[in-house]
Amino acid sequence: MSRAKSIYVCNECGTQSPKWAGQCPACGAWNAMTETALEASVPRGRRGSIAGASAAAQSLGSIAPENIVRLGTGVAELDRVLGGGLVPGSVVLIGGDPGIGKSTLLTQTMAEIGRSARVLYVSGEESADQIALRAQRLGVIGPNASDVAERLRLLTENRVEDVIASARAERPQVIVLDSIQTVYTDTLQSAPGSVAQVRESAAQLVRYAKSTGTALFLVGHVTKEGTLAGPRVLEHMVDAVLYFEGDTGSQFRIVRAIKNRFGAVNEIGVFVMTDAGLREVSNPSAMFLSRQGDAIPGSVVLATQEGTRPLLVEVQALVDTSHLANPRRVCVGLDGNRLAMLLAVLHRHTGVATYDQDVFVNVVGGVRVQETAADLAIIAATYSSLRNRPLGKDLVVFGEVGLAGEVRPVARGQERIREAAKLGFKRVMLPAANLPKKDDADVTLIPVRRLNEALELLA
Repeated sequence: MSRAKSIYVCNECGTQSPKWAGQCPACGAWNAMTETALEASVPRGRRGSIAGASAAAQSLGSIAPENIVRLGTGVAELDRVLGGGLVPGSVVLIGGDPGIGKSTLLTQTMAEIGRSARVLYVSGEESADQIALRAQRLGVIGPNASDVAERLRLLTENRVEDVIASARAERPQVIVLDSIQTVYTDTLQSAPGSVAQVRESAAQLVRYAKSTGTALFLVGHVTKEGTLAGPRVLEHMVDAVLYFEGDTGSQFRIVRAIKNRFGAVNEIGVFVMTDAGLREVSNPSAMFLSRQGDAIPGSVVLATQEGTRPLLVEVQALVDTSHLANPRRVCVGLDGNRLAMLLAVLHRHTGVATYDQDVFVNVVGGVRVQETAADLAIIAATYSSLRNRPLGKDLVVFGEVGLAGEVRPVARGQERIREAAKLGFKRVMLPAANLPKKDDADVTLIPVRRLNEALELLA
């Protein structure tokens, strides 16, 4: 059987070449030539008929959307991130660092789905014995899970053509491929894990999923650059992209939706890694708030928003005298450039100088806060540490700070207030524009319009 032809395409300018070259002959870029499968040519006499048959347009109003019945995964946090469950024929890409817990999460999820649907778990990295040992540790297989084990089918294969052939024979409703970097297709000569192999293998699997209505999970490893054989190569081909985040030294794991055609983006699911696998965290605010004892300077609770979920996290700041020519500005879980901007606003509009101080800001629990609603909390924690004045354990702060020193409103202020009241906080400092017309929460609201006004109230 003859191997299909392939060509090499420059990633920078798109120049095609029949052979690989270290430098592109057109634009001169180095190491930019990647192998790509050569599409089969269409006979000249048939091009018009094929194009005419497939190019029939229709009005948008004549299309009646179908009522899609989602398949629940049995893991509430994952269903939240997916937008309510799996859509038939959808392709979900889960990316994350090696060892973060992707295989553990999918094994537990497939066990839950296997209670009501047929599942095919394809592994190109581990042997069947290794997967069985992990499933036994997680409680997926055993005396009380025999019915689930029968519906959960296992395949250890690296060749895409064999995977699709087994899927046609098994006819599962959900397929898991762990991982996309380990599979290859005979249409290309490059090694598994290369950009061309990853792209072409994923394309064949996506076509099978769309044509049969099978939900497909693809697992991808993320490198430091995030480009070579990483999920970013496949983001435009799949329906949803989920990132598994978390520090190796922390027990918390966060699944974040970066792209989702069937739900909200930036939605998160929170898990805790235990000896028996991943455990869902139904109330992450209580988990991230671990403050004990008396109130300490430099600590404040921030009401942030992750997707559709309000989340309370603790922001800590440490301000100390610097003996360096350039004082350090260190952020963990926040934007370092925004910290420098906020310190300049603090000096310009309130007269509080930190040009001779080292400033360290951290979000407890390994959470990454990306929204501007953390501005007021960062300044409050920094001011508290600089003046050595605790702000109290019953205070929650949120709000955006502008360059003119104004405190600007943020989205979903009412939901943040309710989350603070639910966890027993008594005071909420918020932008005056976020003050609700009807206060139904049992908290004291402290509206502020200017940054100097907020610091006077905190003092």
